[in-house]
Amino acid sequence: MEEKKITILEAYKAMLKYLENLYELTESDDLAGFLGSMTLLEDGKPADQAVWHDWINAVNNTLDKSKEH
Repeated sequence: MEEKKITILEAYKAMLKYLENLYELTESDDLAGFLGSMTLLEDGKPADQAVWHDWINAVNNTLDKSKEH
């Protein structure tokens, strides 16, 4: 598999799409609620700004840990 670089926003959108697909398979109420807060609004930001903050923290933590190896 060819390695590609994507932006943080593109990674977020990919994760969102993955979770939407998972919801379609499971119809989980918990996942539906979470997806509602993750959905991107017209301004390109998640409905719940705390979700974006958490996402950025997760990305930074992942990048920091990858530097350790």
